[in-house]
Amino acid sequence: MVAEAKKREIKEAHKRKRIMKERFKQEENIASAMVIWINEILPNWEVMRSTRRVRELWWQGLPPSVRGKVWSLAVGNELNITPELYEIFLSRAKERWKSFSETSSDNDIEGISVADREASLELIKLDISRTFPSLYIFQKGGPYHDLLHSILGAYTCYRPDVGYVQGMSFIAAVLILNLEEADAFIAFANLLNKPCQLAFFRVDHSMMLKYFATFEVFFEENLSKLFLHFKSYSLTPDIYLIDWIFTLYSKSLPLDLACRVWDVFCRDGEEFLFRTGLGILRLYEDILLQMDFIHIAQFLTKLPEDITSEKLFSCIAAIQMQNSTKKWTQVFASVMKDIKEGEKNSSPALKS
Repeated sequence: MVAEAKKREIKEAHKRKRIMKERFKQEENIASAMVIWINEILPNWEVMRSTRRVRELWWQGLPPSVRGKVWSLAVGNELNITPELYEIFLSRAKERWKSFSETSSDNDIEGISVADREASLELIKLDISRTFPSLYIFQKGGPYHDLLHSILGAYTCYRPDVGYVQGMSFIAAVLILNLEEADAFIAFANLLNKPCQLAFFRVDHSMMLKYFATFEVFFEENLSKLFLHFKSYSLTPDIYLIDWIFTLYSKSLPLDLACRVWDVFCRDGEEFLFRTGLGILRLYEDILLQMDFIHIAQFLTKLPEDITSEKLFSCIAAIQMQNSTKKWTQVFASVMKDIKEGEKNSSPALKS
């Protein structure tokens, strides 16, 4: 019995030593990568961003100290938002909050009309408390509560056509953790202006269906057995993909892993969001094949907490984003064309 205990103790000691060694190696890699990013890549961004060396380094994950800067550069600022413009919309949001607190009761909030999207400012309060609750930093009284409130409020005034949609708070929160206030807002607004995000946050059903149809082409190509299993239960991508895309995986994955997904998403664009989804399905393929509809839906809605970046990224790397000779953008364009032609053929006006 004593010998067994001693054996277990030695085994545990070896395990701890191995973990410490791996952690030390990881910290060394991050430190050396940080030097390369700061001294070589960032000063020559436009020239170096698409080189093979940078893309490979990018895939390994960005050092936390340069993450925000790289995200900002990669997302860009097509909307030409300035810090001054952010302050204007923040002031407008504060005026709205003031008028709400003076004139609105809680009952009024429930009856907000779609036409007045700016009224969704009040809904933000309800959602912030549900954003990374285990971190406590975004909850009332936490150091980033007001900051998150400000960015989301300013955005709803900047884009009243979109307003506030559940899930946005997670995206804004991740940006706040990596960027200064105005830069976080600029990245947030530009990120949500990308075609995929705009389709989801505007709940453009037609466009969302096209994204799901494209995803299914690659699902069948990469994981045919699991694809047929899902089909047998009529389990469609919207059941699990909507939550993943809405929050860019920041709600579904551990925060450090979600940031690594964001790193490559900023490099590769929307395609990587769907590739990550397929990577998750590949990682848990054997488990999912044993499950029925209800259990699959529950499992994918709340993924295991012990998911590691090494395992997930190994599975993502194994996903081929090429169907025959077509890449994601070409398959998406074909789906758009097929649906458009289908709509033309089924049009009563054309038939008569």
